[in-house]
Amino acid sequence: MRAFFRLFYLDTSDPELMRAQFSSFQGHIPLLYVILVCNTVAITVTSFNAAALVKTLLAPIAISSIAMSRAIWWLRQGDTQKFSDAELARHLWRTCLLAVIMTLTFNAWVIWVYQDAGAYARSNLTFFLALSQVSTVFCLMTLRAAAMRVSVVSTIAFALYFSWVEGGQLLPQSLVLCCVCIGMAVVTHSFNRSFSEVVQSRRTLHIRQLQTEKLSEENRRIAFSDPLSGLPNRRELLARLDRLEQRQGLLANSLAIVFIDLDGFKTVNDEHGHHAGDELIRTVCQRLREQCPDNAILARVGGDEFTVLLETDGNTENAQASALTLGLRLLEQMALPVLVDRHVLQISGSIGIASNTDSDVNPRELLRRADLAMYHAKTEGKGQVAIYSDELDKGRLRRIEIEGQIGSGLGSNEFDLVYQPIIDAASGAIVAAEALLRWPRRAEGALSPDEFIHVAEATGQIHPLGLYVLERACRDIEPIGGLCLSVNVSPAQFRHPGFEQQVLKIIEQTGFVPERLQLEMTESYLLTNPGMAIKAMNTLKAAGISLALDDFGTGFTSIHYLKSYGFTHIKIDKSLLQGLEPDSKATMLVAGAVTLARALDMSVIAEGVEHEAQASILRDLGCHEMQGYLFGKPVPLAEFKSMLNCAGKRPQQPQSLRIAR
Repeated sequence: MRAFFRLFYLDTSDPELMRAQFSSFQGHIPLLYVILVCNTVAITVTSFNAAALVKTLLAPIAISSIAMSRAIWWLRQGDTQKFSDAELARHLWRTCLLAVIMTLTFNAWVIWVYQDAGAYARSNLTFFLALSQVSTVFCLMTLRAAAMRVSVVSTIAFALYFSWVEGGQLLPQSLVLCCVCIGMAVVTHSFNRSFSEVVQSRRTLHIRQLQTEKLSEENRRIAFSDPLSGLPNRRELLARLDRLEQRQGLLANSLAIVFIDLDGFKTVNDEHGHHAGDELIRTVCQRLREQCPDNAILARVGGDEFTVLLETDGNTENAQASALTLGLRLLEQMALPVLVDRHVLQISGSIGIASNTDSDVNPRELLRRADLAMYHAKTEGKGQVAIYSDELDKGRLRRIEIEGQIGSGLGSNEFDLVYQPIIDAASGAIVAAEALLRWPRRAEGALSPDEFIHVAEATGQIHPLGLYVLERACRDIEPIGGLCLSVNVSPAQFRHPGFEQQVLKIIEQTGFVPERLQLEMTESYLLTNPGMAIKAMNTLKAAGISLALDDFGTGFTSIHYLKSYGFTHIKIDKSLLQGLEPDSKATMLVAGAVTLARALDMSVIAEGVEHEAQASILRDLGCHEMQGYLFGKPVPLAEFKSMLNCAGKRPQQPQSLRIAR
């Protein structure tokens, strides 16, 4: 019984279902009332009696008026979103009540008219009554409670009256109507359940769609933002640049890109761990974000690289000038110390700026130019701002051109070696030769080492070049018994994991005595890779090769480094010989270097000696060997051999090996 009575219960617990029912009623209820009015008019026409105007005219007018007013009300409701859930529940409850009242009213009126109607009119009345009942139920099907109530009320009224009227002649029709009522109830219940399931499915689909959109938005956020800093990433920056490129009418000097690279970030990661590096990045991002104006977009495009996209109106505000002002402020912020886990971390930044001074430059090209300007700022000493110019691109293209020519030059035997003598300070005899690399047979013309060595170091081509110099020099000098060989080793060569083994293999292949070989290196590699440097140097020293610290006096090498790495020689840079006069500061500096070297059992070589007065002071200070234009310029092997023949006997003490830049 409970299940049966639940069929007539109006459930308002599902707001979305109520809204769906109300929306369907906005189309069905007006149609229902139109059908009711048409049936009422039809009955009025067939049953009109001038003697009974109240029954056959005024009553149907009242019923039709009420029906039309309700139809108009439903047509004027519009969007259901303007109603609250409580208002919708109230309207649906009223609909259920009015449906029953209107059904009883119509049935009562028809029965009232039926009593005085003729046989023909009575048949029409039963037809229109049944038609109205069926139409009403089907128009109310989306609201089960209303449809079931109308169905039961109208059927009971019809059955009770027409079962006994006229001696039971209409009993079959009453039974048929009851069967139709039962069928309509089943159909209504099934349709209402399907309608509810459709609403539920639509709600589930909507929820899943929202979840999908949320997930899609989250994926987009992940794809286009940096997880550590929360800033837009490189992909998002490029997308913004592409959108800017599609925009029409970008004014000249209205767009600028500031490219930032942190100096010293790798050192922080190596010394304090990635956790400290992450905290440093977060702090720097916060500082950069605070300095950026509202019309700027800050993005993290790499591990320690950031960009600021700055857009101005191009008329009252110059993008390049604004970017330069911003860049200087950012440099100050990046130079401030950062406290991480009680460690004070200090970094700096290099900044490149590019702006669309030419309005035809596309935004992606600006990014490349800003990157190039940043690289120029870094190579010029770091901690500064560089603005892009066409000269930077010319230099880049020049480096790319040289890079391609180095490889082909090695294969075409375009390189050559020259040798500069190193003399014993006491006797003046030539004791060693320094091998210097030259490029005389280049197809486009000879190129000095200063122009191609740094390109080779940056591209990794210095390694095959260095091995070429080492092997060629060993073969050239090996027949000259007693003469030592000096070759400078680039830090980039030392980074190669198999460098020491390759050096030993060349010595073995050429038959060069290891004790006659000396490798010279600058301190830059030692300071950045102390562990690897000590391992490589110990391997070379164990084979009998001497090691010299080049350009001594120009860096930051401490006594601790000199002792730890076990150098046998230091080479005093020629810059220390400027102003070398008796009792001068330069003389005191060189004297200190010689004293330090002697205390560490190291020999001292002075390079860049050009005057006899310098040589005399160096001898008096105790310098062991000297090198410079005073004793001979770098010359080809044949001329160097002639120089040796003119110099006479040479001592047999091994000295050094050098790759000149």
